[in-house]
Amino acid sequence: MWRRIYLALVVVRLYFALSPSYIHPDEHFQGPEVIAGAVYGWPTYKTWEFTSAEPIRSVFPLWLVYGIPLTILKWLWEGFGYGMVPPAVAFYTLRAMMFLLSFVLQDWAIHELISAPRDRRMAITLIASSYVTWTFQTHTFSNSIETLVVLWCLVLINRIRDDREHVQIGACLALAFLGVLGVFNRITFPAFLIVPACQLIPDLLRQPYRILILLAAGVTFVSYAVIIDTGFHTQSQWPIHIRDLPDIAIFTPYNNLMYNMDPANLASHGLHPYYQHFVANLPQLLGPAIILLPFTSAFNSLFWTGITGIVCLSAFQHQEARFLLPAVPLLLGSLRMPKRFARVWAATWILFNVLAGIVFGTYHQGGIVPMQGFLAKREDVGQVFWWKTYSPPRWLLNGRNADVDTIDLMGLPGEEMIARLKSDSVCVGAGNSTVLVAPASATFLDPYTVPRFAGEVPEFSLKEVWRYRQHVGLDDLNFGDDGVWPTLERVIGRRGLVAWEVRRAC
Repeated sequence: MWRRIYLALVVVRLYFALSPSYIHPDEHFQGPEVIAGAVYGWPTYKTWEFTSAEPIRSVFPLWLVYGIPLTILKWLWEGFGYGMVPPAVAFYTLRAMMFLLSFVLQDWAIHELISAPRDRRMAITLIASSYVTWTFQTHTFSNSIETLVVLWCLVLINRIRDDREHVQIGACLALAFLGVLGVFNRITFPAFLIVPACQLIPDLLRQPYRILILLAAGVTFVSYAVIIDTGFHTQSQWPIHIRDLPDIAIFTPYNNLMYNMDPANLASHGLHPYYQHFVANLPQLLGPAIILLPFTSAFNSLFWTGITGIVCLSAFQHQEARFLLPAVPLLLGSLRMPKRFARVWAATWILFNVLAGIVFGTYHQGGIVPMQGFLAKREDVGQVFWWKTYSPPRWLLNGRNADVDTIDLMGLPGEEMIARLKSDSVCVGAGNSTVLVAPASATFLDPYTVPRFAGEVPEFSLKEVWRYRQHVGLDDLNFGDDGVWPTLERVIGRRGLVAWEVRRAC
């Protein structure tokens, strides 16, 4: 019975992995956009994390996680004579890869970390039935990679601790590699290793050779990562000479740490209260499981590893829910099913994750990726203005990035947005057309979509050319001004993402 439930949850995970949902811009811009451009030669948009004078994003983990599968895909696709790899194929290849990493590595790690069969089945079922596993963990987030690295560092630490007679050279080398990979992937990574690292110290002191192996391997992997980053960010010619490294070396984890230590930098991304992670973000990720934490947790190493990581991340005032992804399997893995009200809690857990999975895994910004696929086929489009959506992944434009001018208006006020369109859009008949992409729930656009009087030919209007129905922008919720029910009726009832052709007479 348990195996059938687990296999059904794996199918659900695969379904959401292959959906075009778009949870956060970082799942494209902090990895696939840059690496896909490098592998396939597409024009790409690099965010400030890569282009600043002191770049804070490392490409070392990006090449390992995304570069290898995209390169293999290129060899196979071109080798069979299909020509250039379509961006949609690359997109879903990465999603399928993230599904496999989640299905194989995450579940395998939990299987090793929890020894009691009953507790193990409970943990794997909870984690596999969480919408966080279905959605965030199957998307190309650096946080998703961080989750896997944290889990496997715990596995390797346990293996080293369990064998006190041997040096465990292979486990030490693997731990050093994953440690470097984790730090270069996200500087928040060490926060989740404080407890297991402290537990490992006595075992390292009993076998001093382990310390030498960890240090030597760590220095080697760090040097390699620095060389990779330096070559990428400085566009240096290969090979990079060691004598030049002191002058040109780029150590992205240090740049990242210094950037986040500056309150002014964090303020530009949004400041949150120090309790944001515990009061808002963790309940959003765990749902009904948050109620069980104080009462049915085993309070074991997994529990304290997750809690310690959250406490450390709470020291920084910019706090997003995705930062806590590594804590989700750790905390769920420490839970026990309540003896009372077990069926009620289980029903609530299922309902919460089904609803959250549908929202985040299907509808939340779900039209952006299909919209880029539509625009990639329209050779007559020269300008695209995006309004009230997440920033679109330009790498999905099928190599037409240089031909299509993508302008992200974000949440610009409606009047300013219209003024921008009137001044910057292409006139009718003057060349390639201009398209405005906006959610169907944007009622502000209604007066511009049809002539106000019969027979009127307006100087400025919008003509719908394409619509994707499975799209909801949660950022468009405005309960304070419009009220709860009218807002839900507008955002959900008029769900969808629409491409409007801008018609401006000159």
